[in-house]
Order: sequence, then structure tokens, then C-alpha cells
Amino acid sequence: MDRRHFLLGTGAALGAGLLPARHALAQQAAITGAGATFPNPVYQKWAEAARAATGIAVNYQSVGSGAGINQIRNRTVDFGATDAPLTAQQLAEGNLLQFPSVMGSLVAIVNIPGIENEQLKLTGEVIADIYLGKITRWNDARITALNAGLALPNLAIAPAYRADGSGTTFVWVSYLSAVSEEFRNRVGVGTSVRWPAGTGARGNEGVAGTVRNIRGAIGYVENAYAITNRLVTTQLRNKAGNFVKPTHEAFVAAAASADWNVPGFAPSLIDQGGAGTWPIVSPTYILLPTNPQDADRSRNVMRFFDWAFRNGANLAQELEYIPLPGTVHDVIRAAWRDQVKVNGQAVWTA
Repeated sequence: MDRRHFLLGTGAALGAGLLPARHALAQQAAITGAGATFPNPVYQKWAEAARAATGIAVNYQSVGSGAGINQIRNRTVDFGATDAPLTAQQLAEGNLLQFPSVMGSLVAIVNIPGIENEQLKLTGEVIADIYLGKITRWNDARITALNAGLALPNLAIAPAYRADGSGTTFVWVSYLSAVSEEFRNRVGVGTSVRWPAGTGARGNEGVAGTVRNIRGAIGYVENAYAITNRLVTTQLRNKAGNFVKPTHEAFVAAAASADWNVPGFAPSLIDQGGAGTWPIVSPTYILLPTNPQDADRSRNVMRFFDWAFRNGANLAQELEYIPLPGTVHDVIRAAWRDQVKVNGQAVWTA
């Protein structure tokens, strides 16, 4: 099945958290999670598929990485989710274990009359200057120079960004800061930054809706949201100097360079080398208490992600995410066993 058509068929479900469904099992376990909107599509598909196999109902609320971090710190959910990894000190202070669940990609989306999907070519430097308010119209000389033969209108550019604390923003500004020294100095990197230009919206869903509805808009979303909302994506120039389209092959090429032997399982995949790599790929992370209040609920979180690691690769790929290598899964399971304990006893013993 064509991935774009597959995703369009799932689009209606992406904006809401996945609520527990009735199940034939007499005693169905339930777990709650909250956080990043970036992986929300794949978490929903995994949860839907895992119910029958595991008897675990997942209520995942797509509220943004910042809110997810706060909720797991306050222990109001069983797991948090964030695209912006926490530091070793933050994890220790919160008694949290951090592990990646899957990798995804960010794309630039635009709404320009007459411009079709993957036609427009942009560079990170040009996008940075758009968000800095230095490039304000689509027929600016720097943009037309990249797009010979493409008729760009004299239309105001309307940048859209995340208004909430967002791991998606963290990944986006990490990329813009990597390619633009001025952006790094003026805006910097964080889950919430002070934007010199543009309009804010909540969640990947909000940014997708803003770009879809405003002529001249540009924004950034996880690739699945661009496809399900029929939004126009752009080509980007990568570190090797090549313009690449946002394809699964380009995402995988970037992910192949990951070095997982780093604290918190948090390698950077931003602007990697390679002729065909997409420049904005990132892992997304789960936060799990190392001192859970309820061992059964904590164990069920691990059971759910263990199922996803073993059985969810195809679903992830259909949604244009990149599964983690199997060797990383094994290291994560070892971390569950070694770090998550109640009264000194390991919660994960499988």
C-alpha cells in the first residue's frame, strides 16, 4: 500500500489522545501517558494493535513534551513522552529512566498558491532567516535563486511555530541553530523559545492547521502530520549540499549514523552527513519512574513498549517513522531491569 494513502486513511485519529477501548479480556490493564505530539500517530497505532495481544489499554494524551515532562515529574501519569531529551542531572533529580521509542523526521510545510508538494527548494539558512523576520516574501531573491523556473508569488510569508512547550520545537530550533549562527545567538535551542516572527499554535496538529488555513504560511511538523493533512512539503539542502525530498529512504539514511552509546540514549541526528540524508531526524523518548508507586502499572508500561519493539516496526514504517535497531531494544530492556525497582526488587524480570 502506498504510504501516503495509508496515512490519509488514519488522519482523523491523529488529533486526539487514544482512550481505552472495551476489550473481551475480563481483566484489562490500563496505563496512562502524556507528552510529545511528534510520536502521537505511532503511539496510537501501537496502542490500538497491542490491546488484543497484551490486554493493555493505553490512554495517551498528546499535550506536548513540556506538559508530558511535568506530568511524569508530578506522577500524574504512568509514563511521560518528550522529543527533547533530559540531561543526566534532570533524570536523577526526577528519579526517571529515559529511553527512545522510535525515530521520526520533521518537515517544512508551506501553503503557497501554485506550488505543489516537494516542488519548493529551501535551505536551513533561508528558513532561519524567515523565522528571524529577515525574509518576508516568497519572491525574495534568495528563495527565487534556489528555485529557477518556479513562479513564486509576491506573497507575504506567515511563519507558524509551536506556542506550547514542545520537543518538536526543540528539534526544529536545534537544526536551525546548527546551520545559522545568527539564529543560534538570537533564538537558541529549547522546548520554548522567543520567536522574532510568526504566529504560535498548539501541537503539531495546531501548526498543521495553521499552515493549511493561511495563504503564504510556513511551519514545521512531524512528517505524518504533513501527509495526513495533505500539506505541501519542501525539499531541503542537506549537509552534503544536495537537495533531498522527505522520503523514508532519506530518513533512514540519517538514522543509520546514530551512536546510541551516549547518556540517556540521546544521540543527535541533526544535519548528518551523507549524500541522501534528510537533515532533521530525531529520536523521541519515554520517561519512566525508577521508583514507581505502582509496580504493576510500571510493568505494564514496559510490557507495552516491549510489544511495540517486537511487533510494531511495520506500523512505524507505514507512518514514516524509523524503528530502533534491535540491539538498542536489548539495551533498553536491560536498563528496565537494572533501574526500575520497588523495595529493591526489579519490576521488569522478563
